[in-house]
Amino acid sequence: MDAERLQRMIDRVKRGKLSRRGFIERVAAVGLTAPLANQLLAVAGIAMPTSSGIHYTPTKRGGGGTLKLLWWEGPTLLNPHFANGTKDQNASRLFYEPLAAWTPDGTLKPVLAAEIPSVENGSLAKDGKSVIWKLKQGVKWHDGTPFTADDVVFNWQYAKDPQTAAVTAGSYIGITVEKIDDYTVKILFAKPTPFWADAFVAANGCIIPKHLFAPYIGSKSRNAPWNLKPVGTGPYKFKTFTPGTLVQGVIFQDYHQPNRPYFDAVDMKGGGDATSAARAVLQTGEYDYAWDLQVSWDLLKKILAGGKGKLAFASGSAIEHIQVNFTDPNKVVDGERSSIKTTNPTLSDPIVRKALSLLIDRKSVQAYIYGEAGETTANFLNGPAQFVSKKTSWSYNVKKATDLLDANGWKPGPDGIRQKDGKKLSWLFQTSINQPRQETQEIIKQACKKAGIELRLKAILASVYFSSDVGNDETYPKFYADLQMYETEPPSPDPGFWMQQFLSSQVASKANKWQGRNITRWRNAEYDKIYAETTTTLDPVKRAAMFIKLNDLVVDHVVVIPLVFRKSVGASIDGLMMQLSGWDDDVWNLPDWFKETKA
Repeated sequence: MDAERLQRMIDRVKRGKLSRRGFIERVAAVGLTAPLANQLLAVAGIAMPTSSGIHYTPTKRGGGGTLKLLWWEGPTLLNPHFANGTKDQNASRLFYEPLAAWTPDGTLKPVLAAEIPSVENGSLAKDGKSVIWKLKQGVKWHDGTPFTADDVVFNWQYAKDPQTAAVTAGSYIGITVEKIDDYTVKILFAKPTPFWADAFVAANGCIIPKHLFAPYIGSKSRNAPWNLKPVGTGPYKFKTFTPGTLVQGVIFQDYHQPNRPYFDAVDMKGGGDATSAARAVLQTGEYDYAWDLQVSWDLLKKILAGGKGKLAFASGSAIEHIQVNFTDPNKVVDGERSSIKTTNPTLSDPIVRKALSLLIDRKSVQAYIYGEAGETTANFLNGPAQFVSKKTSWSYNVKKATDLLDANGWKPGPDGIRQKDGKKLSWLFQTSINQPRQETQEIIKQACKKAGIELRLKAILASVYFSSDVGNDETYPKFYADLQMYETEPPSPDPGFWMQQFLSSQVASKANKWQGRNITRWRNAEYDKIYAETTTTLDPVKRAAMFIKLNDLVVDHVVVIPLVFRKSVGASIDGLMMQLSGWDDDVWNLPDWFKETKA
Protein backbone atom coordinates (compact mmCIF):
# COMPACT_ATOMS: atom_id res chain seq x y z
CA MET A 1 0.00 0.00 0.00
CA ASP A 2 1.50 3.34 -1.03
CA ALA A 3 1.87 6.21 1.44
CA GLU A 4 -0.64 8.44 -0.35
CA ARG A 5 -3.43 5.85 -0.16
CA LEU A 6 -2.60 5.13 3.48
CA GLN A 7 -2.85 8.82 4.34
CA ARG A 8 -6.22 9.10 2.59
CA MET A 9 -7.52 6.23 4.72
CA ILE A 10 -6.24 7.85 7.92
CA ASP A 11 -7.94 11.11 6.92
CA ARG A 12 -11.20 9.21 6.43
CA VAL A 13 -10.90 7.80 9.96
CA LYS A 14 -10.36 11.35 11.29
CA ARG A 15 -13.51 12.56 9.51
CA GLY A 16 -15.55 9.62 10.76
CA LYS A 17 -16.01 8.21 7.27
CA LEU A 18 -14.11 5.01 8.09
CA SER A 19 -14.19 3.10 11.38
CA ARG A 20 -11.05 2.11 13.24
CA ARG A 21 -11.97 -1.54 12.73
CA GLY A 22 -12.46 -0.95 9.00
CA PHE A 23 -9.06 0.71 8.78
CA ILE A 24 -7.34 -2.18 10.61
CA GLU A 25 -9.05 -4.76 8.40
CA ARG A 26 -7.97 -2.98 5.20
CA VAL A 27 -4.34 -2.53 6.16
CA ALA A 28 -4.25 -6.12 7.47
CA ALA A 29 -5.15 -7.25 3.96
CA VAL A 30 -1.80 -5.89 2.75
CA GLY A 31 0.22 -7.39 5.62
CA LEU A 32 0.24 -4.71 8.34
CA THR A 33 -0.46 -5.95 11.87
CA ALA A 34 -3.20 -4.59 14.15
CA PRO A 35 -0.64 -3.08 16.60
CA LEU A 36 1.07 -1.27 13.73
CA ALA A 37 -2.29 -0.03 12.41
CA ASN A 38 -3.21 1.32 15.85
CA GLN A 39 0.20 2.95 16.09
CA LEU A 40 -0.32 4.72 12.75
CA LEU A 41 -3.62 6.10 14.00
CA ALA A 42 -2.06 7.16 17.31
CA VAL A 43 0.71 9.03 15.51
CA ALA A 44 -2.00 10.78 13.47
CA GLY A 45 -3.62 11.94 16.71
CA ILE A 46 -6.51 9.46 16.65
CA ALA A 47 -6.85 8.08 20.17
CA MET A 48 -8.25 4.70 21.10
CA PRO A 49 -12.00 4.98 21.71
CA THR A 50 -13.25 5.15 25.26
CA SER A 51 -15.70 2.63 26.66
CA SER A 52 -18.52 4.81 25.35
CA GLY A 53 -17.02 4.82 21.86
CA ILE A 54 -16.03 8.49 22.11
CA HIS A 55 -12.64 9.50 20.72
CA TYR A 56 -10.81 11.70 23.17
CA THR A 57 -9.01 14.56 21.46
CA PRO A 58 -8.04 17.02 24.23
CA THR A 59 -6.94 20.56 23.43
CA LYS A 60 -5.22 21.35 26.73
CA ARG A 61 -3.60 19.69 29.73
CA GLY A 62 -5.50 19.68 33.03
CA GLY A 63 -8.60 21.56 34.05
CA GLY A 64 -10.55 18.50 35.18
CA GLY A 65 -10.17 18.83 38.94
CA THR A 66 -9.33 15.82 41.12
CA LEU A 67 -9.99 12.26 39.98
CA LYS A 68 -11.15 10.29 43.02
CA LEU A 69 -10.38 6.57 42.88
CA LEU A 70 -11.43 4.01 45.47
CA TRP A 71 -9.31 0.87 45.87
CA TRP A 72 -10.84 -1.04 48.76
CA GLU A 73 -7.59 -3.02 49.09
CA GLY A 74 -5.23 -0.19 49.94
CA PRO A 75 -1.75 -0.28 48.35
CA THR A 76 1.19 -0.91 50.66
CA LEU A 77 4.12 0.24 48.52
CA LEU A 78 4.82 2.05 45.26
CA ASN A 79 7.62 0.11 43.59
CA PRO A 80 6.19 -1.92 40.66
CA HIS A 81 8.97 -4.50 40.97
CA PHE A 82 7.71 -5.40 44.47
CA ALA A 83 3.98 -5.29 43.73
CA ASN A 84 2.56 -8.63 44.95
CA GLY A 85 -1.03 -7.80 44.07
CA THR A 86 -2.95 -5.66 41.62
CA LYS A 87 -3.55 -2.98 44.26
CA ASP A 88 0.18 -2.20 44.39
CA GLN A 89 0.52 -2.53 40.63
CA ASN A 90 -2.29 -0.05 40.02
CA ALA A 91 -0.99 2.43 42.59
CA SER A 92 2.51 2.26 41.10
CA ARG A 93 1.02 2.79 37.64
CA LEU A 94 -0.16 6.28 38.65
CA PHE A 95 3.49 7.30 38.52
CA TYR A 96 5.41 4.71 36.52
CA GLU A 97 5.00 3.56 32.93
CA PRO A 98 6.09 0.61 30.76
CA LEU A 99 7.33 0.72 27.20
CA ALA A 100 3.93 -0.55 26.04
CA ALA A 101 0.50 -1.47 27.37
CA TRP A 102 -2.07 -4.12 26.46
CA THR A 103 -5.32 -2.82 24.97
CA PRO A 104 -8.70 -4.56 25.52
CA ASP A 105 -8.35 -6.41 22.21
CA GLY A 106 -4.97 -7.83 23.21
CA THR A 107 -2.81 -5.63 20.99
CA LEU A 108 0.08 -3.49 22.17
CA LYS A 109 -0.04 0.28 22.49
CA PRO A 110 3.23 2.24 22.81
CA VAL A 111 3.72 4.25 25.99
CA LEU A 112 7.43 4.97 26.54
CA ALA A 113 8.25 3.24 23.27
CA ALA A 114 8.26 5.20 20.03
CA GLU A 115 6.72 2.26 18.18
CA ILE A 116 5.74 -1.36 18.63
CA PRO A 117 8.38 -3.80 17.33
CA SER A 118 7.39 -5.99 14.40
CA VAL A 119 8.91 -8.00 11.60
CA GLU A 120 7.51 -5.39 9.20
CA ASN A 121 9.45 -2.49 10.71
CA GLY A 122 12.60 -4.56 11.14
CA SER A 123 12.61 -4.52 14.95
CA LEU A 124 11.61 -8.14 15.52
CA ALA A 125 13.98 -10.90 14.40
CA LYS A 126 12.36 -13.63 12.32
CA ASP A 127 14.28 -16.29 14.26
CA GLY A 128 12.73 -15.12 17.54
CA LYS A 129 16.10 -14.42 19.16
CA SER A 130 16.01 -10.63 19.47
CA VAL A 131 13.78 -7.57 19.52
CA ILE A 132 14.67 -3.90 19.26
CA TRP A 133 12.74 -1.26 21.18
CA LYS A 134 12.99 2.33 19.99
CA LEU A 135 12.27 4.72 22.86
CA LYS A 136 10.21 7.86 22.80
CA GLN A 137 12.41 10.94 22.95
CA GLY A 138 11.78 14.00 25.10
CA VAL A 139 10.40 12.00 28.04
CA LYS A 140 11.36 13.29 31.49
CA TRP A 141 11.32 11.80 34.94
CA HIS A 142 9.31 13.81 37.44
CA ASP A 143 12.52 15.42 38.75
CA GLY A 144 13.40 16.67 35.25
CA THR A 145 16.04 14.04 34.44
CA PRO A 146 15.76 12.70 30.87
CA PHE A 147 14.49 9.16 30.36
CA THR A 148 16.97 7.15 28.26
CA ALA A 149 18.04 3.65 27.32
CA ASP A 150 20.22 3.57 30.45
CA ASP A 151 17.04 3.39 32.55
CA VAL A 152 15.73 0.45 30.55
CA VAL A 153 18.98 -1.49 30.85
CA PHE A 154 19.11 -0.75 34.58
CA ASN A 155 15.61 -2.14 35.16
CA TRP A 156 16.73 -5.41 33.61
CA GLN A 157 19.78 -5.53 35.88
CA TYR A 158 17.70 -4.59 38.91
CA ALA A 159 14.91 -7.13 38.38
CA LYS A 160 17.09 -10.11 37.46
CA ASP A 161 19.37 -9.72 40.49
CA PRO A 162 18.28 -12.47 42.93
CA GLN A 163 19.18 -10.26 45.88
CA THR A 164 16.69 -7.65 44.72
CA ALA A 165 13.95 -10.29 45.11
CA ALA A 166 11.69 -8.59 42.57
CA VAL A 167 8.32 -10.18 41.84
CA THR A 168 8.92 -9.21 38.21
CA ALA A 169 12.11 -11.29 38.01
CA GLY A 170 10.50 -13.94 35.81
CA SER A 171 10.21 -11.40 33.00
CA TYR A 172 13.90 -10.48 33.07
CA ILE A 173 15.85 -13.60 33.99
CA GLY A 174 17.24 -15.35 30.93
CA ILE A 175 17.42 -12.32 28.66
CA THR A 176 20.18 -9.83 27.89
CA VAL A 177 19.46 -6.15 27.33
CA GLU A 178 21.91 -4.00 25.39
CA LYS A 179 22.00 -0.27 24.81
CA ILE A 180 22.38 0.57 21.13
CA ASP A 181 22.13 4.33 21.60
CA ASP A 182 20.44 6.72 24.02
CA TYR A 183 17.00 5.88 22.63
CA THR A 184 17.33 2.30 21.45
CA VAL A 185 17.71 -0.99 23.32
CA LYS A 186 18.01 -4.54 22.07
CA ILE A 187 16.77 -7.59 23.94
CA LEU A 188 18.65 -10.80 23.17
CA PHE A 189 17.13 -14.18 23.89
CA ALA A 190 19.30 -17.23 24.39
CA LYS A 191 16.87 -19.27 22.31
CA PRO A 192 13.93 -18.64 19.98
CA THR A 193 11.32 -16.82 22.05
CA PRO A 194 7.77 -16.76 20.73
CA PHE A 195 6.51 -14.29 23.32
CA TRP A 196 8.93 -11.40 23.15
CA ALA A 197 6.54 -8.78 24.61
CA ASP A 198 7.07 -9.68 28.26
CA ALA A 199 9.93 -7.59 29.62
CA PHE A 200 9.14 -3.87 29.87
CA VAL A 201 5.45 -4.35 28.99
CA ALA A 202 2.32 -3.68 31.09
CA ALA A 203 2.26 -4.28 34.86
CA ASN A 204 5.58 -6.16 34.99
CA GLY A 205 7.22 -3.66 32.67
CA CYS A 206 6.93 -0.39 34.56
CA ILE A 207 10.32 1.34 34.60
CA ILE A 208 11.98 2.96 37.62
CA PRO A 209 14.75 5.58 37.30
CA LYS A 210 18.36 4.45 37.34
CA HIS A 211 19.69 7.69 38.81
CA LEU A 212 17.66 7.14 42.00
CA PHE A 213 17.56 3.36 42.38
CA ALA A 214 21.09 2.40 41.31
CA PRO A 215 22.44 2.67 44.89
CA TYR A 216 19.70 0.29 46.05
CA ILE A 217 20.06 -2.64 43.70
CA GLY A 218 20.36 -6.14 45.12
CA SER A 219 20.30 -6.67 48.88
CA LYS A 220 19.69 -2.96 49.50
CA SER A 221 16.55 -2.90 47.35
CA ARG A 222 14.06 -2.75 50.20
CA ASN A 223 15.82 0.23 51.77
CA ALA A 224 15.22 2.63 48.90
CA PRO A 225 13.18 5.64 50.07
CA TRP A 226 11.73 5.78 46.56
CA ASN A 227 9.80 2.56 47.25
CA LEU A 228 7.31 4.82 49.02
CA LYS A 229 8.01 8.12 47.21
CA PRO A 230 8.01 7.34 43.48
CA VAL A 231 9.62 9.45 40.80
CA GLY A 232 8.30 8.25 37.48
CA THR A 233 7.45 9.39 33.97
CA GLY A 234 3.68 9.03 34.35
CA PRO A 235 0.92 11.64 34.14
CA TYR A 236 1.01 12.37 37.87
CA LYS A 237 3.80 13.34 40.26
CA PHE A 238 3.91 11.93 43.76
CA LYS A 239 2.34 14.06 46.50
CA THR A 240 1.62 11.89 49.56
CA PHE A 241 1.29 8.25 50.54
CA THR A 242 -0.11 6.64 53.66
CA PRO A 243 0.26 2.86 53.12
CA GLY A 244 -3.08 1.10 53.05
CA THR A 245 -4.99 4.38 53.22
CA LEU A 246 -4.26 7.04 50.59
CA VAL A 247 -2.07 7.78 47.58
CA GLN A 248 -2.12 11.26 46.07
CA GLY A 249 -0.61 12.63 42.91
CA VAL A 250 -0.62 15.98 41.15
CA ILE A 251 -0.48 16.69 37.43
CA PHE A 252 2.94 16.44 35.78
CA GLN A 253 3.09 19.52 33.60
CA ASP A 254 5.94 18.11 31.49
CA TYR A 255 4.17 14.84 30.75
CA HIS A 256 5.24 13.46 27.38
CA GLN A 257 1.74 13.01 25.91
CA PRO A 258 0.43 16.37 24.64
CA ASN A 259 -2.68 17.85 26.29
CA ARG A 260 -2.82 15.05 28.84
CA PRO A 261 -3.85 14.25 31.50
CA TYR A 262 -7.29 15.79 31.86
CA PHE A 263 -7.39 15.72 35.65
CA ASP A 264 -5.31 18.10 37.76
CA ALA A 265 -4.76 15.59 40.54
CA VAL A 266 -5.54 12.01 41.48
CA ASP A 267 -6.49 10.54 44.86
CA MET A 268 -6.47 6.77 45.32
CA LYS A 269 -8.24 5.98 48.56
CA GLY A 270 -7.59 2.57 50.12
CA GLY A 271 -9.41 0.50 52.71
CA GLY A 272 -12.97 -0.51 53.43
CA ASP A 273 -14.67 -3.25 51.45
CA ALA A 274 -16.01 -3.83 47.97
CA THR A 275 -19.64 -3.22 48.93
CA SER A 276 -19.00 0.20 50.45
CA ALA A 277 -16.80 1.02 47.45
CA ALA A 278 -19.65 0.21 45.07
CA ARG A 279 -22.02 2.40 47.08
CA ALA A 280 -19.55 5.29 47.15
CA VAL A 281 -19.72 5.49 43.36
CA LEU A 282 -23.11 4.11 42.32
CA GLN A 283 -25.27 5.48 45.14
CA THR A 284 -23.60 8.56 46.60
CA GLY A 285 -21.31 9.63 43.74
CA GLU A 286 -18.61 10.44 46.31
CA TYR A 287 -15.93 8.79 44.17
CA ASP A 288 -15.39 8.67 40.42
CA TYR A 289 -14.25 5.07 40.09
CA ALA A 290 -14.20 1.96 42.30
CA TRP A 291 -12.00 -1.03 41.54
CA ASP A 292 -12.66 -4.77 41.60
CA LEU A 293 -16.23 -4.96 42.86
CA GLN A 294 -16.29 -8.41 44.39
CA VAL A 295 -19.88 -8.04 45.51
CA SER A 296 -22.67 -10.61 45.17
CA TRP A 297 -24.52 -10.00 41.95
CA ASP A 298 -27.94 -9.46 43.54
CA LEU A 299 -26.56 -6.84 45.91
CA LEU A 300 -24.60 -5.15 43.14
CA LYS A 301 -27.74 -4.77 41.04
CA LYS A 302 -29.53 -3.12 43.99
CA ILE A 303 -26.65 -0.71 44.51
CA LEU A 304 -26.60 0.09 40.79
CA ALA A 305 -30.19 1.30 41.12
CA GLY A 306 -28.77 4.29 43.02
CA GLY A 307 -28.49 5.96 39.65
CA LYS A 308 -25.16 7.76 40.09
CA GLY A 309 -23.02 5.60 37.84
CA LYS A 310 -22.55 2.50 35.75
CA LEU A 311 -20.61 -0.75 35.82
CA ALA A 312 -17.42 -1.20 33.82
CA PHE A 313 -16.47 -4.68 32.66
CA ALA A 314 -13.25 -6.14 31.32
CA SER A 315 -12.81 -9.66 29.98
CA GLY A 316 -9.40 -11.26 30.20
CA SER A 317 -8.65 -14.57 31.84
CA ALA A 318 -9.13 -13.83 35.54
CA ILE A 319 -9.88 -16.92 37.61
CA GLU A 320 -11.22 -17.19 41.15
CA HIS A 321 -9.72 -20.43 42.38
CA ILE A 322 -8.72 -22.57 45.35
CA GLN A 323 -5.07 -23.52 45.81
CA VAL A 324 -3.93 -26.74 47.45
CA ASN A 325 -0.84 -26.62 49.66
CA PHE A 326 1.42 -29.57 48.79
CA THR A 327 3.64 -28.87 51.81
CA ASP A 328 2.95 -28.98 55.55
CA PRO A 329 2.03 -25.53 56.90
CA ASN A 330 2.20 -26.79 60.48
CA LYS A 331 5.76 -28.09 60.41
CA VAL A 332 8.88 -25.94 60.68
CA VAL A 333 12.07 -27.02 58.90
CA ASP A 334 15.19 -24.84 59.07
CA GLY A 335 13.05 -21.98 60.34
CA GLU A 336 10.56 -22.24 57.49
CA ARG A 337 6.91 -23.31 57.39
CA SER A 338 5.35 -24.73 54.22
CA SER A 339 8.85 -25.80 53.25
CA ILE A 340 9.39 -27.98 50.17
CA LYS A 341 11.24 -30.32 52.52
CA THR A 342 7.84 -31.29 53.92
CA THR A 343 4.73 -32.96 52.49
CA ASN A 344 1.13 -32.16 53.33
CA PRO A 345 0.00 -35.11 55.48
CA THR A 346 -3.42 -35.49 53.79
CA LEU A 347 -3.61 -33.33 50.66
CA SER A 348 -0.59 -35.10 49.20
CA ASP A 349 -2.99 -38.01 48.58
CA PRO A 350 -4.38 -37.57 45.01
CA ILE A 351 -7.58 -39.40 46.02
CA VAL A 352 -8.25 -36.84 48.73
CA ARG A 353 -7.70 -33.97 46.28
CA LYS A 354 -10.02 -35.61 43.75
CA ALA A 355 -12.72 -35.98 46.39
CA LEU A 356 -12.29 -32.35 47.38
CA SER A 357 -12.80 -31.21 43.79
CA LEU A 358 -16.12 -33.11 43.72
CA LEU A 359 -17.30 -31.14 46.77
CA ILE A 360 -17.07 -27.73 45.10
CA ASP A 361 -20.51 -26.53 43.98
CA ARG A 362 -19.28 -24.16 41.29
CA LYS A 363 -22.75 -23.62 39.86
CA SER A 364 -24.06 -22.25 43.14
CA VAL A 365 -21.01 -20.04 43.55
CA GLN A 366 -21.57 -18.60 40.08
CA ALA A 367 -25.35 -18.27 40.26
CA TYR A 368 -25.74 -16.84 43.76
CA ILE A 369 -22.52 -14.91 44.20
CA TYR A 370 -20.99 -13.74 40.92
CA GLY A 371 -23.98 -13.72 38.57
CA GLU A 372 -23.24 -12.18 35.17
CA ALA A 373 -19.72 -11.31 36.32
CA GLY A 374 -18.66 -14.96 36.51
CA GLU A 375 -18.81 -18.20 34.54
CA THR A 376 -18.22 -21.70 35.87
CA THR A 377 -15.13 -23.40 34.52
CA ALA A 378 -12.99 -26.48 34.95
CA ASN A 379 -9.96 -24.71 33.47
CA PHE A 380 -7.31 -22.61 35.11
CA LEU A 381 -6.37 -21.10 31.73
CA ASN A 382 -9.48 -19.53 30.21
CA GLY A 383 -8.27 -17.27 27.43
CA PRO A 384 -7.52 -16.29 24.78
CA ALA A 385 -9.61 -18.93 22.99
CA GLN A 386 -6.71 -20.79 21.36
CA PHE A 387 -5.35 -21.72 24.81
CA VAL A 388 -8.59 -23.04 26.31
CA SER A 389 -8.82 -26.79 26.90
CA LYS A 390 -11.92 -28.70 25.83
CA LYS A 391 -10.86 -31.90 27.60
CA THR A 392 -11.59 -30.90 31.18
CA SER A 393 -14.86 -31.09 33.05
CA TRP A 394 -16.18 -30.64 36.57
CA SER A 395 -19.03 -32.04 38.62
CA TYR A 396 -20.50 -31.55 42.06
CA ASN A 397 -21.23 -34.94 43.59
CA VAL A 398 -21.08 -35.49 47.36
CA LYS A 399 -21.90 -39.21 47.11
CA LYS A 400 -19.17 -39.85 44.57
CA ALA A 401 -16.71 -38.02 46.82
CA THR A 402 -17.66 -40.05 49.90
CA ASP A 403 -17.56 -43.32 47.97
CA LEU A 404 -14.08 -42.44 46.71
CA LEU A 405 -12.85 -41.71 50.23
CA ASP A 406 -14.46 -44.86 51.66
CA ALA A 407 -12.86 -47.05 49.00
CA ASN A 408 -9.43 -45.65 49.81
CA GLY A 409 -9.51 -46.07 53.56
CA TRP A 410 -10.56 -42.60 54.67
CA LYS A 411 -13.25 -43.55 57.21
CA PRO A 412 -15.29 -41.32 59.55
CA GLY A 413 -13.87 -41.21 63.07
CA PRO A 414 -15.79 -40.90 66.37
CA ASP A 415 -16.17 -37.17 65.78
CA GLY A 416 -17.46 -37.71 62.23
CA ILE A 417 -14.26 -36.41 60.64
CA ARG A 418 -12.63 -38.81 58.21
CA GLN A 419 -9.20 -40.14 59.11
CA LYS A 420 -6.61 -42.65 58.04
CA ASP A 421 -3.41 -43.76 59.75
CA GLY A 422 -3.99 -41.17 62.45
CA LYS A 423 -4.34 -38.29 59.99
CA LYS A 424 -7.60 -36.29 59.87
CA LEU A 425 -9.20 -34.55 56.92
CA SER A 426 -9.31 -31.27 58.83
CA TRP A 427 -7.95 -28.26 56.96
CA LEU A 428 -7.39 -24.56 57.45
CA PHE A 429 -9.00 -22.72 54.52
CA GLN A 430 -7.99 -19.07 54.22
CA THR A 431 -8.85 -16.13 51.97
CA SER A 432 -9.25 -12.38 52.17
CA ILE A 433 -12.11 -10.61 53.91
CA ASN A 434 -14.61 -10.08 51.14
CA GLN A 435 -18.34 -10.89 51.08
CA PRO A 436 -18.33 -13.17 48.00
CA ARG A 437 -15.31 -15.07 49.31
CA GLN A 438 -16.81 -15.63 52.75
CA GLU A 439 -20.03 -16.81 51.10
CA THR A 440 -18.01 -19.14 48.87
CA GLN A 441 -16.16 -20.50 51.89
CA GLU A 442 -19.46 -21.33 53.58
CA ILE A 443 -20.86 -23.13 50.53
CA ILE A 444 -17.72 -25.28 50.33
CA LYS A 445 -17.60 -25.87 54.09
CA GLN A 446 -21.14 -27.23 54.15
CA ALA A 447 -20.49 -29.62 51.26
CA CYS A 448 -17.29 -30.85 52.90
CA LYS A 449 -19.11 -31.39 56.19
CA LYS A 450 -21.56 -33.72 54.41
CA ALA A 451 -18.56 -35.77 53.27
CA GLY A 452 -16.89 -35.90 56.70
CA ILE A 453 -14.27 -33.24 56.01
CA GLU A 454 -13.74 -30.38 58.44
CA LEU A 455 -12.87 -26.93 57.12
CA ARG A 456 -11.65 -24.30 59.55
CA LEU A 457 -12.29 -20.98 57.86
CA LYS A 458 -10.01 -18.00 58.13
CA ALA A 459 -10.63 -14.55 56.65
CA ILE A 460 -7.71 -12.13 56.52
CA LEU A 461 -7.83 -8.40 55.90
CA ALA A 462 -7.16 -7.88 52.20
CA SER A 463 -4.48 -5.31 52.98
CA VAL A 464 -2.68 -7.98 55.00
CA TYR A 465 -3.36 -11.01 52.78
CA PHE A 466 -2.10 -9.24 49.64
CA SER A 467 0.61 -7.28 51.41
CA SER A 468 4.08 -6.96 49.87
CA ASP A 469 5.65 -7.05 53.36
CA VAL A 470 7.96 -10.09 53.52
CA GLY A 471 7.73 -9.99 57.32
CA ASN A 472 3.97 -10.58 57.26
CA ASP A 473 3.07 -14.23 57.95
CA GLU A 474 -0.52 -13.95 56.68
CA THR A 475 0.24 -13.21 53.04
CA TYR A 476 -0.90 -15.63 50.36
CA PRO A 477 2.66 -16.32 49.04
CA LYS A 478 3.65 -17.76 52.43
CA PHE A 479 0.52 -19.96 52.35
CA TYR A 480 0.49 -21.01 56.02
CA ALA A 481 -2.76 -22.93 55.51
CA ASP A 482 -3.92 -26.10 53.75
CA LEU A 483 -6.19 -24.38 51.26
CA GLN A 484 -6.53 -20.79 50.12
CA MET A 485 -8.62 -18.83 47.67
CA TYR A 486 -8.18 -15.67 45.63
CA GLU A 487 -8.35 -14.35 42.09
CA THR A 488 -5.42 -14.20 39.74
CA GLU A 489 -5.18 -13.07 36.16
CA PRO A 490 -2.56 -13.09 33.41
CA PRO A 491 -0.61 -9.87 32.90
CA SER A 492 -0.88 -10.29 29.12
CA PRO A 493 -2.79 -12.25 26.46
CA ASP A 494 0.11 -14.70 26.32
CA PRO A 495 -0.01 -17.34 29.12
CA GLY A 496 3.75 -17.88 29.25
CA PHE A 497 4.50 -15.76 32.32
CA TRP A 498 1.26 -16.72 34.03
CA MET A 499 1.83 -20.45 33.81
CA GLN A 500 5.24 -20.08 35.45
CA GLN A 501 3.38 -20.32 38.75
CA PHE A 502 3.50 -24.11 38.59
CA LEU A 503 7.19 -24.47 37.72
CA SER A 504 9.42 -26.31 40.18
CA SER A 505 12.00 -23.53 39.83
CA GLN A 506 9.45 -20.90 40.91
CA VAL A 507 8.56 -22.28 44.36
CA ALA A 508 7.94 -19.49 46.89
CA SER A 509 10.34 -19.94 49.79
CA LYS A 510 12.27 -18.21 52.51
CA ALA A 511 15.35 -18.23 50.27
CA ASN A 512 13.67 -16.00 47.67
CA LYS A 513 11.74 -13.98 50.26
CA TRP A 514 8.56 -15.76 49.15
CA GLN A 515 8.68 -13.97 45.80
CA GLY A 516 8.65 -17.21 43.79
CA ARG A 517 5.46 -17.55 41.78
CA ASN A 518 4.75 -21.20 42.63
CA ILE A 519 2.59 -20.74 45.73
CA THR A 520 1.23 -24.32 45.91
CA ARG A 521 4.78 -25.79 45.99
CA TRP A 522 3.63 -28.52 43.56
CA ARG A 523 6.49 -29.92 41.48
CA ASN A 524 6.11 -32.03 38.38
CA ALA A 525 8.85 -32.99 35.91
CA GLU A 526 6.44 -33.39 33.00
CA TYR A 527 5.04 -29.92 33.56
CA ASP A 528 8.54 -28.42 33.71
CA LYS A 529 9.55 -30.16 30.48
CA ILE A 530 6.50 -29.06 28.48
CA TYR A 531 6.75 -25.52 29.79
CA ALA A 532 10.39 -25.34 28.67
CA GLU A 533 9.26 -26.33 25.18
CA THR A 534 6.72 -23.47 25.08
CA THR A 535 9.52 -20.98 25.51
CA THR A 536 11.18 -21.90 22.19
CA THR A 537 8.30 -23.12 20.02
CA LEU A 538 7.53 -20.49 17.38
CA ASP A 539 4.66 -22.40 15.76
CA PRO A 540 1.57 -20.81 17.41
CA VAL A 541 -0.65 -23.88 16.95
CA LYS A 542 1.84 -26.28 18.53
CA ARG A 543 2.55 -23.83 21.32
CA ALA A 544 -1.15 -23.40 22.12
CA ALA A 545 -1.52 -27.19 22.36
CA MET A 546 1.33 -27.24 24.88
CA PHE A 547 -0.37 -24.69 27.10
CA ILE A 548 -3.59 -26.68 26.95
CA LYS A 549 -1.63 -29.72 28.16
CA LEU A 550 -0.15 -27.67 31.00
CA ASN A 551 -3.63 -26.57 32.04
CA ASP A 552 -4.83 -30.18 31.96
CA LEU A 553 -1.94 -31.36 34.14
CA VAL A 554 -2.72 -28.76 36.77
CA VAL A 555 -6.44 -29.55 36.71
CA ASP A 556 -6.03 -33.35 36.61
CA HIS A 557 -3.60 -33.30 39.54
CA VAL A 558 -5.96 -30.95 41.43
CA VAL A 559 -3.17 -28.50 42.11
CA VAL A 560 -5.78 -25.78 41.97
CA ILE A 561 -9.57 -25.96 41.78
CA PRO A 562 -10.98 -23.36 39.37
CA LEU A 563 -14.25 -21.82 40.58
CA VAL A 564 -15.38 -19.08 38.20
CA PHE A 565 -13.85 -17.41 35.18
CA ARG A 566 -14.40 -13.80 36.20
CA LYS A 567 -14.90 -10.56 34.41
CA SER A 568 -13.23 -7.65 36.11
CA VAL A 569 -15.98 -5.37 37.40
CA GLY A 570 -15.52 -1.74 38.33
CA ALA A 571 -17.91 1.16 38.82
CA SER A 572 -17.59 4.61 37.28
CA ILE A 573 -19.60 7.71 37.95
CA ASP A 574 -21.83 8.99 35.17
CA GLY A 575 -19.83 11.09 32.73
CA LEU A 576 -16.46 9.50 33.42
CA MET A 577 -15.01 8.26 30.17
CA MET A 578 -12.52 5.44 30.66
CA GLN A 579 -11.73 2.01 29.31
CA LEU A 580 -10.72 -1.18 31.10
CA SER A 581 -8.43 -3.82 29.65
CA GLY A 582 -8.67 -7.40 30.83
CA TRP A 583 -4.98 -7.82 30.02
CA ASP A 584 -3.56 -4.87 31.95
CA ASP A 585 -4.04 -2.70 35.03
CA ASP A 586 -7.30 -0.80 35.50
CA VAL A 587 -5.37 2.46 35.07
CA TRP A 588 -3.44 1.25 32.01
CA ASN A 589 -4.65 4.25 29.97
CA LEU A 590 -5.16 6.77 32.77
CA PRO A 591 -3.87 9.71 30.65
CA ASP A 592 -6.94 9.19 28.40
CA TRP A 593 -9.52 9.32 31.19
CA PHE A 594 -11.78 12.39 31.17
CA LYS A 595 -15.23 13.59 32.11
CA GLU A 596 -17.86 14.55 29.62
CA THR A 597 -19.09 18.09 30.08
CA LYS A 598 -22.80 18.73 29.83
CA ALA A 599 -23.92 21.18 27.18
